[in-house]
Amino acid sequence: MPEFDDVVLKCFLDNQEQLFPKGNVCEDIDEARDFLEDNFAVVLNSVDEVIEYFEEEGIDTEDLDEEGILGADEVFDIGDGRYLVVQG
Repeated sequence: MPEFDDVVLKCFLDNQEQLFPKGNVCEDIDEARDFLEDNFAVVLNSVDEVIEYFEEEGIDTEDLDEEGILGADEVFDIGDGRYLVVQG
C-alpha cells in the first residue's frame, strides 16, 4: 500500500473539487489518506511517469499533449515535481 506524505494529502484535500465538483469527499487528512488508499491513487515523480502510467493503464493519450495529460481531472500537480493520480 502506498504511503502518502502530508504534502500529497494536503494537495488532494485542498484540490479535490477538481475531481469531485459536486462536493468534497474528504474533510480532513485522515479521510484523504483513506480515500486515496481505497482508490488506488499513485504518486509519480515526473511528467514522463504520468504519461507512462496512463499508457500502462490503457488510457488513450494519442490525441493529448503533455498539457492535456496533466490537465486531466484525475491528475493533481503536487507542486514539488510530483503528481498524484487518482482513479476516482
